Amino acid sequence: MSEFYSKIYLGLFVLCFTTLSVQLFPISKQASIWNRCLRKTSDTLNQVNAVKKMNDESKEVLSVMICNGAVFEPKLKANIQ
Repeated sequence: MSEFYSKIYLGLFVLCFTTLSVQLFPISKQASIWNRCLRKTSDTLNQVNAVKKMNDESKEVLSVMICNGAVFEPKLKANIQ
C-alpha cells in the first residue's frame, strides 16, 4: 500500500512540475526578447554622438523607453559635461 502512495505522489509531482514549466515558458521567452531589445538598443545608442555624452543611467532609461514603444520625444535631463 505504501508503494501505491509513493507512485501517486510521484505522479502529482510530475504533473505539478510539468504544469509550472508550461506556464513559465511564455514568460521566459518574453524576458529573452526584452533583454535582446535592451542590448541591441543600447549598442545602437552608443553610436550616437549626443548619447555618448550621457551617463549610463540616462542611456538605460532611453533604451527602456524605446523598447517599451515610446513614440514621443522625451525631454531628458542629462549630465552633459
